[in-house]
Amino acid sequence: APGGALHRQLYRVLRDRIRRGQWATGGTIPTEEVLCGQFGVSRITVRRALADLQADGLVERRHGLGTFVLGNGPATAPQATLGFIDTLRRHAEETQVRVLHVEHALPPADIARLLALAPGEKALHAIRLRLMDEVPVMLTDAWVPERLGRKITVATLRKQALYQALMAQGVRFGRVVQEIGAETADPHRASLLETAVGSPLLKVARLMHDQDERPVQHLVALTPAERGRVLMEIHGDAINTLSAGYIATHK
Repeated sequence: APGGALHRQLYRVLRDRIRRGQWATGGTIPTEEVLCGQFGVSRITVRRALADLQADGLVERRHGLGTFVLGNGPATAPQATLGFIDTLRRHAEETQVRVLHVEHALPPADIARLLALAPGEKALHAIRLRLMDEVPVMLTDAWVPERLGRKITVATLRKQALYQALMAQGVRFGRVVQEIGAETADPHRASLLETAVGSPLLKVARLMHDQDERPVQHLVALTPAERGRVLMEIHGDAINTLSAGYIATHK
């Protein structure tokens, strides 16, 4: 497909097959000749893709023997057993934050509408990068009404997560609306997230309300598809409600 180097596209396909366990740890993947025929690419493309897999520690190439799988990730998915706020807290504890941008500005019209802002009303705009062991795992773009974001600064967000800064002001979270989708990485976001231009990004757009049903935060989080996933646990008594989520399609 257009938009990305051919060997990186092949790399992502092979990486995903390894992570899904299609090839067992310690076993071999198909030969260069077989991969060339299967994907219709040149031998140099296959070799570059395999070299990238080896650089990531997923395979080991042994001269004359083949390419061996070193690991394919966790055997089972983690369980989504934490509550919403506990999940936010754990994520803040397990990652490091890099505050990229903080300003008080007029938000785009769609954000202003979601936050129920008056015409001309400003909001806090914060862009942050979350990292695990120096590897970027999430880029967040958040807007908060000015009445709540007035005292939040770069220094604040370096010390605590945005939700914690809001709770410190007395905000008690109520209803949360989330939309899950996907985007491709443009050059700027690809650079920040250290991924390839055109690679898939998992997108979560979240509108948080307080217990009086007032919008208090709009946030968009982008995660490289190979570094994240969305986990949900739905109780039986909520299976026929919107809490279970649904897929909205359009032409």
